[in-house]
Amino acid sequence: MLKSPVCVDANVIIALVTAEHFSRGALALWQEWLTNGYQPCAPLLLRYEITSALHRKALDGRMSHEDAGQALAKALACDIRFLDPVAIHVRAFDLAARLKRTATYDSHYLALAEHLDCRFWTADERLYNAAKDQFPRIRWLGDYPSEAR
Repeated sequence: MLKSPVCVDANVIIALVTAEHFSRGALALWQEWLTNGYQPCAPLLLRYEITSALHRKALDGRMSHEDAGQALAKALACDIRFLDPVAIHVRAFDLAARLKRTATYDSHYLALAEHLDCRFWTADERLYNAAKDQFPRIRWLGDYPSEAR
């Protein structure tokens, strides 16, 4: 059976593997996807963003280097399908301009979700607020049912 795709960004994965505000919600959402046959997908840059975010947490003392390394190992072991269709780069460029974003990183997730015709989950409230009116596929982890947190 083919799994239905769902696009996920680095913020959701960081919440999944570390103690974050939305960690309980991220875990419940991940379990829901596994139970209901969804395949988490992301552009290749997710690995780079996760590595960088965990490095920053260790640098600023929010985690020990060892704990950050263990969280990185957990994140990299998640069953995520990485996709890199050339078309998403052009689309991310256009979306970043349309949404007035200073970088195209977040727009790659939006472009991939659009390419796959699936939902895109983020824990980045600023991204969600910037995109929600123009991008109906976006979902914010903070809106996930409160009983999951």
